[in-house]
Amino acid sequence: MGTSVQVTPLCGVYSENPLSYLLSIDGFNFLVDCGWNDHFDTSLLQPLARIASTIDAVLLSHPDTLHLGALPYAMKQLGLSAPIYSTEPVHRLGLLTMYDQYLSRKQVSEFDLFTLDDVDYAFQNVTRLTYSQNHHLSGKGEGIVIAPHVAGHLLGGTVWKITKDGEDIIYAVDFNHRKERLLNGTVLESFVRPAVLITDSYNALNNQPYRRQRDQEFVDAILKTLRADGCVLLPVDTAGRVLELILILEQYWAQNHLNYPIYFLTYVSSSTIDYVKSFLEWMSDSIAKSFEHTRDNAFLLKHITLLVNKSELEKAPDGPKVVLASMASLEVGFSHDIFIEWATDARNLVVFTEKGQFATLARMLQADPPPKAVKMTTSKRVPLVGEELDAYEEEQNRLKKEDILKASVSKEEELKGTNPSELKSADPMVIDVSITNALSDVVGPHGGKSHDIFIDGFVPPPTSVAPMFPFYDNSAEWDDFGEVINPDDYIIKDDDMDHMSMHVGGDLDGKVDEASASLILDTTPSKVVSNDLTVQVKCSLIYMDFEGRSDGRSIKSILAHVAPLKLVLVHGSAEATEYLKQHSLTHVCPHVYAPQVGETIDVTSDLCAYKVQLSEKLMSNVLFKKLGEYEVAWVDAEVGKTENGMLSLLPLSTPAPPHKSVLVGDIKMADFKQFLASKGVQAEFAGGALRCGEYTTLRKIGDATQKGSGAGIQQIVIEGPLSEEYYKIREYLCSQFYLL
Repeated sequence: MGTSVQVTPLCGVYSENPLSYLLSIDGFNFLVDCGWNDHFDTSLLQPLARIASTIDAVLLSHPDTLHLGALPYAMKQLGLSAPIYSTEPVHRLGLLTMYDQYLSRKQVSEFDLFTLDDVDYAFQNVTRLTYSQNHHLSGKGEGIVIAPHVAGHLLGGTVWKITKDGEDIIYAVDFNHRKERLLNGTVLESFVRPAVLITDSYNALNNQPYRRQRDQEFVDAILKTLRADGCVLLPVDTAGRVLELILILEQYWAQNHLNYPIYFLTYVSSSTIDYVKSFLEWMSDSIAKSFEHTRDNAFLLKHITLLVNKSELEKAPDGPKVVLASMASLEVGFSHDIFIEWATDARNLVVFTEKGQFATLARMLQADPPPKAVKMTTSKRVPLVGEELDAYEEEQNRLKKEDILKASVSKEEELKGTNPSELKSADPMVIDVSITNALSDVVGPHGGKSHDIFIDGFVPPPTSVAPMFPFYDNSAEWDDFGEVINPDDYIIKDDDMDHMSMHVGGDLDGKVDEASASLILDTTPSKVVSNDLTVQVKCSLIYMDFEGRSDGRSIKSILAHVAPLKLVLVHGSAEATEYLKQHSLTHVCPHVYAPQVGETIDVTSDLCAYKVQLSEKLMSNVLFKKLGEYEVAWVDAEVGKTENGMLSLLPLSTPAPPHKSVLVGDIKMADFKQFLASKGVQAEFAGGALRCGEYTTLRKIGDATQKGSGAGIQQIVIEGPLSEEYYKIREYLCSQFYLL
């Protein structure tokens, strides 16, 4: 029996809702993605709430709200406490995304689903992995290996490969095969015949134009508006696809010497770019090579100004400008406020670079035709003044008094419950432990010890004999060089370091910018004031697909190439899911599943896998040959059992039968052509074959698109008359392989 695999969607099937799935492998429960939408609808998390306490590990694939937005809430409210795995960019940029989400909502509402402390707690213990790094789980997950691979959608985006007993389970959602300015394409096509492939059908019905054509249309639309004295608004995410847009605009402005100002406006814009500057190894090959040759970082922005507050934008000179502002949904954030101001001017342009989430303002404006007017709500936080401030302070004082009263009552009950017989007879009195602890805190943040401090209002417990000042034995240890110093007394605590880092803007340890930190630390009593209004939409609205996902034609081609044994479809409209399911049943594999939310499907492999041990007697006579990073050998053995009952390969008890020679390896005809040229043999391609010398021709036959299956084995045929040239070329060809 193969590895037991069950998949249960918790959210995000037959719809464009956030992604969250339960993947169980031999009883080990993975939560693959933990997304939420821009409405932060708690009803979407009900399936997760029922199983959160049973999760053994969490895998995050992308640093946006749809893939990790519910993580802080789930760990605070739902009992999720499993270890989390992601790449470094997903961890860092995901943290900033949730910071921006919280700050955007806290400014316009009494948002209380999670706090910044909850965000910090959720991300502080994430285990960060690099691409292709195999991480072996322990304990309950013994024998399971997880590895992140390039997805190509967002920076650090991941295709997860999970291996158990030689069987691969691939989780690949929101992948992109196209190479872009920021990222390389996905490596999904390098996986052949996995036991299970879990992928999405989001773009199954969409086809995209060529990248160069799309990019040119994008900048042309922006420049047309700017030259007509209009302004351009791009509602964007916090730290995802906006990075590709920044590179497009930065490079085009530099190449064409344009002077129109561009602003990137989020609560964490400076921190985002500072982090991204350090992630060059996660970006495309072209960016890495450019840095190696010129030492210029692609995100040393010369034409884009980073802003963290709308007041900074208002101080900018009047005139045409481009603003990239969060959030992409237009529900909250700077983009929401700017849209209200700019929508009434026919000269302005709003460019949507991704499909809006369901039931958001962005989705409504992307309708064809778009609405001529929309009802919106403007909200802002204002300080309390006058009677409201007095009432607030009075309420806070009342709450403080209640807390003090409760603390004193509980203390008295605790002291009354103390048994006098438990007190040591040698002690003339009992020192209040709470006061002792308070003394240790007075000394300072470095953990030093107390020294004879007078505490006003010292109240001994009722069981003490007489009031007495606290006494501490100040007998320090001395050696030949003086008083012995304990280094631990001078180490700054981690909590103090975290508090200090909040005030540092833009460095790698600080989480937010200085201006954003001031918002976090602002404790001025305030309230939210809201106004409903109708906005006349007179500006131009354009949607251009910059989502960075493979289109329908590419998805079908990739699935046919990967050829999984079993396919599970998630995340996509009902129409797209059914379309891709029917196509895959015909052209990919006979086992295709599209489960509903809460429906558990069993995709256990039909293969029979056995573990065998290689005996020392067998291995002592095996001759290995080096093959790249590996060593290969031909083994003739018979199956036996060890003393503990495990299957083992043992040397043959009879002479080994002869076997045909096996050529191991792969060869590219273009590489072999260069090899022949180095040996002085003239070679050229003609009619799909490689003509070598005067009479000999090499030709590959077989289907190269179906690697891993029996029908996909390729052969190289040598054609030509038997001659010295023929045998020499055949010898050169065989030298490119390993003979077993």
